[in-house]
Amino acid sequence: MEKHIDILIVGAGISGIGLAAHLSKNCPQRQFDIIERRDSFGGTWDLFKYPGIRSDSDMSTFGFNFKPWQKANVLADGSSIKDYLSEVVDEYNLKNKIHFKHRVVSANYDSSISKWVVQIEDANQKQQTWIANFVLGCTGYYNYDQGFQPDFPNQAAFKGQLIHPQHWPENFDYKAKKVVIIGSGATAITLVPAMAKGGAAHVTMLQRSPTYIASVPSIDFVYDKMRKVLPEALAYKLTRARNIGMQRGIYALAQKQPKLLRKLLLKSIEMQLKGKVDMKHFTPSYNPWDQRLCVVPDGDLFKILRSGKASVETDQIEKFTETGIQLKSGQHLDADIIVSATGLQIQILGGIKATIDGKPMDTSKHMLYQGIMVSDVPNMAMIIGYINASWTLKVDIAADYICRLINYMDKNGYDQVIAQGDQTELMEDTVMGSLSSGYIARAADVMPKQGKHAPWNVTNNYLADRKTLKNARFEDSVLKFQKRNPQVSSKPKLVS
Repeated sequence: MEKHIDILIVGAGISGIGLAAHLSKNCPQRQFDIIERRDSFGGTWDLFKYPGIRSDSDMSTFGFNFKPWQKANVLADGSSIKDYLSEVVDEYNLKNKIHFKHRVVSANYDSSISKWVVQIEDANQKQQTWIANFVLGCTGYYNYDQGFQPDFPNQAAFKGQLIHPQHWPENFDYKAKKVVIIGSGATAITLVPAMAKGGAAHVTMLQRSPTYIASVPSIDFVYDKMRKVLPEALAYKLTRARNIGMQRGIYALAQKQPKLLRKLLLKSIEMQLKGKVDMKHFTPSYNPWDQRLCVVPDGDLFKILRSGKASVETDQIEKFTETGIQLKSGQHLDADIIVSATGLQIQILGGIKATIDGKPMDTSKHMLYQGIMVSDVPNMAMIIGYINASWTLKVDIAADYICRLINYMDKNGYDQVIAQGDQTELMEDTVMGSLSSGYIARAADVMPKQGKHAPWNVTNNYLADRKTLKNARFEDSVLKFQKRNPQVSSKPKLVS
């Protein structure tokens, strides 16, 4: 089967749905299809089912710019986010554009026809060939099949249950069970209070090193009051602008005065622990934003630790035992259940085997033009969200840029665009920045690289990006366009 389509969006998560909505509004002359390997949309918010799953960004900036988040809660649980995305899908009639249980196996750009030849496995495990003008990667940056799972010493000896949050068992019963959660990132600090409140006998968070954690209010009372006296759209716009400014301000403070921000964060934690928990467990050795800053609503983690229903240990694992974990300090943690909240397995383009005229494409050797278009690859863009702000902020401005680019090409009769790379710009850092987090370090051999200067450097600065992308012109020395050639055959060369 050979199917000709216009624009292929890979992934029906936050990025894919957002991009599709922008295309619907701004490029009505273009047709698009969305490939989604799972049986539902939502990406992360459909996959993760662990207790307490929620956003770690405020919802006024996590919501799309074209659809206000109309609830007062600052952070939202997974099901609420899925419901929000469902509304977007319905409002923009996207359901019939999404091909569920379809997986992109490989994609080859055939320069003889200026099109992508995409091999797809459908819901019946049958191979299909789709011919697309554009391929837009909206798959995020981690492997949906498996999380990052270290091989712990003597792991097989443990007689209880060992699970990874990415694959939480359905209707999993942990009531009256002793639980040890390995990790100190966003997942772990969400799981601890959720499982403790959910009836676990005791929950212990075991970390190798502490993480910076900020407490935020669960309800935005200012937004709630504004909505009662102002039009909904204006209240949302003002709240969004305020929170974007606050996010940027905190990150800028971390860069310019890390000691001051560290002092403020640690003082806040100390006040919430009220002397009930040793501050050594919440005093990182690095500066704020050298690794991602985590947030908790209303200090729920600190409250549960103060109550004694949960505890935290900072230590290293010597080995697993039949009944728990032996630590290098000599202490033993008893456990019926061990949750390995050890992070993500990094993957780009959903693991697609990509080639250009049959030659393999190594994404780690490429950069991103304007943080969006893959260098030296025709008619391809990808959306990778911010590491220091809401993912969705990047989706909105990147999608708007892509729409403007497509409209520019249509106006001028172009069928191909390439952002010509400059190898002298290539740096060691990936587009994820210089954070020292484990999942960032593991991305080095798959993620596109950072560039030294514009338009190749990824700033992770929403306010700067918004201005740059809004004003970006397409007539420059980097973008190379090709006119449509009606004489060229549309028959692709199939590459095995």
